[in-house]
Amino acid sequence: MKNFGLNIWSDENFIIDGDTVNINYASKPSLLSITQEIREKGYKGPLLLRFPHLIEKQISTLFKTFAKAKKEFGYKGNFHAVFPLKVNQYPNFVNALMDISKGYDYGLEAGSKAELIIAMTKTPLGAPITVNGFKDKEMIALCFIAAKMGHNITVTIEGIGELKTIIQVNEEFNHQSATPIAPKIGVRIRLHSSGIGIWAKSGGYSSKFGLTSTELLEAYEILKEHTLLGNLWMVHFHIGSQMGDIAPLKKALREAGNIYADLKRRGATALSAINIGGGLAVEYSQHTASQERNYSLNEFANDVVYLMQEIAKSKKVDEPDIFTESGRYIAAAHSVLVAPVLELFSQEYNEKCLRPKEKNPPLIQELFDLFNTIKRTNAREYLHDALDHMESLLTLFDLGYIDLEDRSNTEILVNLIIKKAIFLLRSEGTDELKKLQDRIQERYLVNFSAFQSLPDFWGLGQHFPVMPLSNLSTKPTNPASIWDITCDSDGEIGFDRNFPLYLHDIDLSKEEYFLGFFLTGAYQEVLGMKHNLFTHPTEAVITFDEEGEYRIEHLIEAQNLMDVLEDLDYDTGIIDKALKYRIEESTLITPDEKRELLGKIYLYLSENSYLKTIQAISESTQGEKA
Repeated sequence: MKNFGLNIWSDENFIIDGDTVNINYASKPSLLSITQEIREKGYKGPLLLRFPHLIEKQISTLFKTFAKAKKEFGYKGNFHAVFPLKVNQYPNFVNALMDISKGYDYGLEAGSKAELIIAMTKTPLGAPITVNGFKDKEMIALCFIAAKMGHNITVTIEGIGELKTIIQVNEEFNHQSATPIAPKIGVRIRLHSSGIGIWAKSGGYSSKFGLTSTELLEAYEILKEHTLLGNLWMVHFHIGSQMGDIAPLKKALREAGNIYADLKRRGATALSAINIGGGLAVEYSQHTASQERNYSLNEFANDVVYLMQEIAKSKKVDEPDIFTESGRYIAAAHSVLVAPVLELFSQEYNEKCLRPKEKNPPLIQELFDLFNTIKRTNAREYLHDALDHMESLLTLFDLGYIDLEDRSNTEILVNLIIKKAIFLLRSEGTDELKKLQDRIQERYLVNFSAFQSLPDFWGLGQHFPVMPLSNLSTKPTNPASIWDITCDSDGEIGFDRNFPLYLHDIDLSKEEYFLGFFLTGAYQEVLGMKHNLFTHPTEAVITFDEEGEYRIEHLIEAQNLMDVLEDLDYDTGIIDKALKYRIEESTLITPDEKRELLGKIYLYLSENSYLKTIQAISESTQGEKA
């Protein structure tokens, strides 16, 4: 994995500059310098860094690419986009998104009442709002209120029952109005076409949402009967998030385009738009052999524009406006999770930990000899001898013929021999060597929760790019597993010999070592769970001034212990009183100790659940840094 796959997943947003990974923008500061500045302000634990300029880059690229495709094909319909709020509803993101997108007539998509309130208050009048998902009467009423505010809002019908509710709400809101105002209406269609991958069930006949052909015809007749056909404006479909293959999209476009044309020719003259949903994929892979997307944004835009144009021409209908709801593409790149490594769990396997005796058992002495004399020409043979000796020595230990020091020396020596053999034979890359890397992998304990910050990794096996923020002028050699700090064995990003991650062998008593988890801006925050009551990391927005220098803004500290407990509906007043009472009533503590302990416990309650540190940096190193 050259340069941690930056050339594959980064889209030139980040670069390696000497020893550090830097933001490829303006003054090009390092992520390490930003992290250290925030930590110097007293914020410990993991950090979530937001970069609004990357949101702007994605929006600009999306609109420019579709504008180019429209010009190339002479397409007469317009292009619009909305951001689906389910992807990231956090204020620091949404506020930046709407501020940046003002020049693009960019809107929001809502799938719940709370999201609709965000859309109604954050979307500029005139910019589109689309409302998807299952809706009750109150939610549909909110759509009517938004329309009366002047919003350009489209409510998407997911079932015949919703259409009947729209008719009822329309009667209530407009029965005495001289100028009736209602939202535009969209119909979500349940296509035969479906996507591929872990989100494929979003499309196809077994999907959760949308109208079948029979229901679509029924909806058309109901709209016509209640004189609402003039509000039918959009056909909507969605075949899945993170579409890695372009072929299913082409099939869905043809199917949806023909449905649009049929409804238009049937008499739905106001029908003017086709919403292709989301699904524009992000490249998460760090390895060429496992890339997730087989198309470019240019190909995506060209296919959408060309196919809609061809269907419109063949069916002799107007070319529709094109809507997208691609949230992952817009949001993923904008945030980076930064977390410090707390401990390396396999560093006991080094020479300084050996405990040689004046007279070692013969097989252990042979292991010492193998380790001291191994070289390129004998590496494979010595490797096999070491593995054979280890099995024999472990059997001898079980039978009581060697002691614990001998067993420790066996484990360390075999581990060191494997490391040397893999290094000496690194050009061969055989399956045997790949399997042996599992035995010598280093476990990095990292101060974060995978359940809180990378839930898609835990729940769906979705990988995210990982790399260190420093030491990048040195080649990393440790096959790495990453352990989070939750009390759960699932909180691990295991070493994968087919797509390996290598990290540096760091002495954490002398220097800090930070890992960056990239492309985490889509879904991870909202889906994150308080497993073990770890909360959302401290977050900061990183902006750049006119001189290109960065600024740290909108710092939001991770919740403290009492805030988290209050979120779970604990009465924190009772907890506070109970802690105080039990300390004061304890007969094991002196009065002076009671005051000291109360002070300490209130200090701890004001902090978050993430760990401060395990291995303290040496005083001499701290002095050098100071």
